[in-house]
Amino acid sequence: LSPGRLAAQNGDWENTSTISSPASIPEYTGPKLYKEPSFKSNKFIINNAISRCCLAGKVNEPQKNKIVEEMEKSSANHFLILFRDASCQFRAVYTMNPETEEMVRLTGIGPRVISPTMVESIYKYSSDRKQFTVIPSKTMSMSVDAFTIPNHLWERKRPGTPKKLGTPK
Repeated sequence: LSPGRLAAQNGDWENTSTISSPASIPEYTGPKLYKEPSFKSNKFIINNAISRCCLAGKVNEPQKNKIVEEMEKSSANHFLILFRDASCQFRAVYTMNPETEEMVRLTGIGPRVISPTMVESIYKYSSDRKQFTVIPSKTMSMSVDAFTIPNHLWERKRPGTPKKLGTPK
């Protein structure tokens, strides 16, 4: 007697195999249940961070509305906030290209394109605490919400405008 028949004779039906062979199961022809994984956007989180933390209040409303409008127009999935420094002073919103990992400025003040090597520190936004927390890493990923760049990248080299000499009276 095989172990399965022995179990059936002893009344132990729970441990016996009752699954039919795959060949006898008809192929499923109903609606497609598997959905290709899509990247989840952080647009809502960044929108919250800008509205409740970075540019909160009536005085910042025009700037905040412009930024939110630009984000709505964008087809990007991942947005990042650029801070001036560790004091988390808002400067710009960037979109991140997951293939190249480059950040391109969407709106605000800062370099037009930022490569991962230019990033100094990275932050994650906490919706419940309404604050940004430093992530102890240098690697940009889709879980990053904000970043800073080194101070020397803020010092733009503009062509000097000649100083006006005293105008004759």
